Amino acid sequence: MRLLHTMLRVGDLDRSIRFYTEVLGMTLLRRSENPEYRYTLAFLGYEGGNPGQAEIELTYNWGQTQYEMGTAYGHIAIGVPDARAACEKIRAAGGCVTREAGPVMGGSTVIAFVSDPDGYKIELIERADDTASGQGLR
Repeated sequence: MRLLHTMLRVGDLDRSIRFYTEVLGMTLLRRSENPEYRYTLAFLGYEGGNPGQAEIELTYNWGQTQYEMGTAYGHIAIGVPDARAACEKIRAAGGCVTREAGPVMGGSTVIAFVSDPDGYKIELIERADDTASGQGLR
């Protein structure tokens, strides 16, 4: 297992990109628009980002300019070789699967969500290259 990214919802994407790049010295690694679901993603990180380094995912939901601090946090993402198998293992260990494995809205990447005991969301992202790390969710 390895930490892939942490997602934060932002009210002004360009302002946030400037902060992470100019203030914290990160690099804008990639940006994508999803007009159908009205959101834009920007991934920032150090040293080329994934797979070597975890990234920050900034999500701008079109038209949403602010969030209460409690709703600004999105999720932590963990790469797994098989999201369905990981959900089964988590469920068998008493964990709570909140979204079964399946394609992300507007894309084809297979994801799932689980929650920790405090309700924080953790996204499982199916990535074939995540077979070599640790015991964890293999």
